[in-house]
Amino acid sequence: MKFLKEQLTLTSNGNRVSYHNITEEVKAMVEKSGISNGICLVQSPHTTCSVIFEEYMHDTDFNGDEFLQVDLNRILDKIIPRELSENTDYRYPGPKHLEFLMSLDDPNYPTDPATILNGDAHIRSSFFGASESFILSNGKLEIGSVGYIYFVDFDQNRVRNRTCHVMLMGE
Repeated sequence: MKFLKEQLTLTSNGNRVSYHNITEEVKAMVEKSGISNGICLVQSPHTTCSVIFEEYMHDTDFNGDEFLQVDLNRILDKIIPRELSENTDYRYPGPKHLEFLMSLDDPNYPTDPATILNGDAHIRSSFFGASESFILSNGKLEIGSVGYIYFVDFDQNRVRNRTCHVMLMGE
């Protein structure tokens, strides 16, 4: 059995939900792996990010967001509104969690409480999950003609680099 583990570094927008079409990068990893038949797992290690499988849209808005992404954002904004201040209906982050996050010596967690007003991003990513699995058959992803793989960062509080893991296993 062969294995290949790779990762992508993706930069979030910081002002709106970031969708990264990673289909071509994942296809290149499949080709590099030399695996004909097996499984491809695409996963986010971040609790405010998801990996989704969706139809590629040729139409985009003025921000470059595909229409399905715009529609999804509009629906999510209705059912999971943004957490824009500490005076919302969200209980997250809570005083103990805020104290914990502010005590971290980790550059990924700046000591600015406003950057963690992202309860909405945690809930959104929970709905979609952290990963997608794909079948590899004859050296190709089984994603059809219009299926594409997207890494989504639902956190809209700051620009930052995100990691996406890809694991390929098979023969």
